Amino acid sequence: VQLQASGGGSVQAGGSLRLSCAASGVTFHMSSIGWFRQAPEKEREFVAGVSWDGRSTGYADSLKDRFLVSRDNPRKTVHLQMNGLKFEDTAVYYCAARPYSGADFSRHPDDYDFWGQGTQVTVSS
Repeated sequence: VQLQASGGGSVQAGGSLRLSCAASGVTFHMSSIGWFRQAPEKEREFVAGVSWDGRSTGYADSLKDRFLVSRDNPRKTVHLQMNGLKFEDTAVYYCAARPYSGADFSRHPDDYDFWGQGTQVTVSS
């Protein structure tokens, strides 16, 4: 699976962005997808995840009221809708794939086999 994240940019606090993760490869529809982010001098952290069929989703506790993850398997795309953005959401956002992961997703970056290149999100206060 190859992944390419896009949709990042600069936005004022309170604004919204929609990130996309476009995938290629035959195992996408059997892969759970995770979104992670990494701010300067901080560890990579879990943002959201979605199971291979889209039935199971999950979010970091601090984000679940503002972010929404969805997937479109025929188009091999996963989206992350981010609303009410805050300065502390500033980071590089990555999508990652974990093939053959069953009916769930993982919150741990080490469990993912394939990573996109990341897209920068900058929120100004």
